Amino acid sequence: MGLYERYQHWLHPRWPAGSVEKLPVVGVEGVTNVPGLRIAGDLSGIPLLKLAADSGARAVRAILAEKGFTRGDGSDDVLDLAIVGAGVAGVAAAIEARKAGLRMELFEAAQPFHTIRNFPKGKPIFSYPSGMRPAGEVDFGPRSTVKEGLLEELEELRAAHAIEPTLARIVAIERAHGLLVLRTSDDPPALTRARRVIVAIGRSGSYRKLGVPGQQLDKVYHRLYDPAELHGQDVLVVGGGDSALESAIALATCGADVTLSHRKAELTRPKPENTEKLTRLVRDEAAQVAIEQPRSERVGSAAFPAIQSQRGGSLRLLPSTEVKAIRAGEVDLVESEGTTTTLPNDAVFAMIGREPPLDFLRRSGVAIHGERSTASWLGLAAFLLFATWLYHWKSYGFTGAWMDPAAWTAALGVALGDAVSNPTSLLHTLLRSASGASFYYTLAYSLCVLVFGIRRMRLRSTPYVRRQTIALMCVQWLPLFLLPEIVLPWLGRNGFFLEGAALRPIADLFFESYDGGIGIERAYWRSYGLILAWPLMVYNWFTPQPMWGWLVLGSLQSFVIIPWMVRRWGKGAMCSWLCSCGALAETLGDGQRHKMPHGPAWNRLNMLGQWILAAALLLMALRIWGWAAPGSWAARHFDALVGDGVLSYKYLVDLLLAGIIGVGLYFHYSGRVWCRFACPLAALMNIYGRFSRFRIFPDKKKCISCNLCTAVCHQGIDVMSFANKGVPMEDPQCVRCSACVHTCPTGTLAFGRYGRGGDIVLDRLAASPVRMRE
Repeated sequence: MGLYERYQHWLHPRWPAGSVEKLPVVGVEGVTNVPGLRIAGDLSGIPLLKLAADSGARAVRAILAEKGFTRGDGSDDVLDLAIVGAGVAGVAAAIEARKAGLRMELFEAAQPFHTIRNFPKGKPIFSYPSGMRPAGEVDFGPRSTVKEGLLEELEELRAAHAIEPTLARIVAIERAHGLLVLRTSDDPPALTRARRVIVAIGRSGSYRKLGVPGQQLDKVYHRLYDPAELHGQDVLVVGGGDSALESAIALATCGADVTLSHRKAELTRPKPENTEKLTRLVRDEAAQVAIEQPRSERVGSAAFPAIQSQRGGSLRLLPSTEVKAIRAGEVDLVESEGTTTTLPNDAVFAMIGREPPLDFLRRSGVAIHGERSTASWLGLAAFLLFATWLYHWKSYGFTGAWMDPAAWTAALGVALGDAVSNPTSLLHTLLRSASGASFYYTLAYSLCVLVFGIRRMRLRSTPYVRRQTIALMCVQWLPLFLLPEIVLPWLGRNGFFLEGAALRPIADLFFESYDGGIGIERAYWRSYGLILAWPLMVYNWFTPQPMWGWLVLGSLQSFVIIPWMVRRWGKGAMCSWLCSCGALAETLGDGQRHKMPHGPAWNRLNMLGQWILAAALLLMALRIWGWAAPGSWAARHFDALVGDGVLSYKYLVDLLLAGIIGVGLYFHYSGRVWCRFACPLAALMNIYGRFSRFRIFPDKKKCISCNLCTAVCHQGIDVMSFANKGVPMEDPQCVRCSACVHTCPTGTLAFGRYGRGGDIVLDRLAASPVRMRE
């Protein structure tokens, strides 16, 4: 491995890079892109019974609160509400609709609570979050700790409210004449019209296949009904989640000889309760060590001893293995080293999950995460063209006189007459600043941060989000807009920077004069460097002669203050609390964070920022060379490398990457495209972040592997992989935005750091709504 590969491996790509499951795009209270159609339950991304019941009831309440929703008068055959799926979410919605007096019908393709009925006998039920009471009538009492008790309670509740589903398979939902039309699989199809629809079918698509020869054999199953039926048989269970582990435990307990095959080196996803049950099957210490010992410390298949159960069965764990072929009386497993092991086998249980019903959703016109239509691609192209125009206009006055701000302010000045004639007046200063395109761009930018920041605080009302958003708004408006555009120019025109004035020495250190040394008109734009440190703001360092004020202050910022902040709080202390790029990403871009792409290939693209950082360091070296040798090549050609040319740092980095691409991709690939992939300051802080004490600490017992934390990560971090293992998340890409902590439905995650003694110090500022309730 070369030096670059070792550096790359050390900096980021050694971290997990999981992908995000394709699910429908669901908004607040289950709204979708299809007017009138809402989604509730597991299909919204959270596999929790309590939240399924809560989402079903809340979806009905949201429909009742819609301004455009009106009940029918019973004179036609149009339903007020159609509910598809009689699971926990669907029944909760039906009960709420019945209470509200809506004309409602509940459709079910199989039988009520079909998914729960197919759980293995005696399957334990975990009612997370523990302190939550779902909206509506569906709750989970003391009997709901196992499958059978849960079903009894749910059926009693359904009967008490007289909820009887209509047996029909809905294959599509279409809009026609302002209504939603539900089409069944019958031939010819039956059609039902409704004003509103709630889809609560869960992830009830097809079972995932193993993709190997023999997977079609009758002995291959995807769910376990009665483990006692396989007493004394050789059984292979494939998978690494709770379903696989629970099935393996049940089978071994009932006397089957079970092999549990898992493609990864460790079992990280099961709940601790299931892991504890597994260990209770162990008789001797050697077998328990075999479970807990890392795969890398074992040699060959012989190192996987069977774990004897107290009822005559056995359980053998084979990590880092995959099924290669299935035959009538045996099965082939291949290890990560390529070794193939053949085992006797009577039954295979492929407990690797189900594919969500994406085809049904596509037929119904529901948008799917990560899927783009032709209209979407055209919209992306159009917005990129707009961003191209915007940033050329801002930087170069691209559009001529008809979009020339100087002409606007000149005309306004004539209209106002004497009101702006005094050059020391605030209004004169304001008009003078408004003669440049950057003023309007920065004003619009700041307004977006303010307006969408208020929206964010309303949607995500935690102390952390409120304080963070207020900090971002204040920094954007005060030092990044009012100071350079109004306050400093007004001070200059009122003589505060003239010869003999008290502030003149400070102004000379930081803002060179544009008016022959008089000191009124200065490069006040350089004050952006008070927040946007080097190498994000390189131009305060790339001056023809050294500006010692910025060199000293910038060095303290970039090499003392920021490293200290990153060491204690992570790079998010800068990226999500102070930086203007982060301000827009966390406000305007808040609703787009789920669009950030994930995976190993995208993680490798993170290194682009390191190359830009290297370019900034090289240019700095050339600038110093030019200072030391005024007639050198560096002095003669430096401006061409940094200035306005299409191959310059300013054009390629500031205008193209930070502007056109960074903002142009906002509504298609998340608001952190620039921050994650290309920002040189973020790249520098990634290096600092490798030595940070900041972590996101998980409570593994609470993790349900829903993957929401990964899906909403603006930086493409596979947060769930850390949470599954109970390992503190230390990826240096993290910007501490709090989305993963806020979104986690069980309160698994918490911000914190390691103290000097190695103890864990959790943040006092609450970022998790679940933990706040608890």
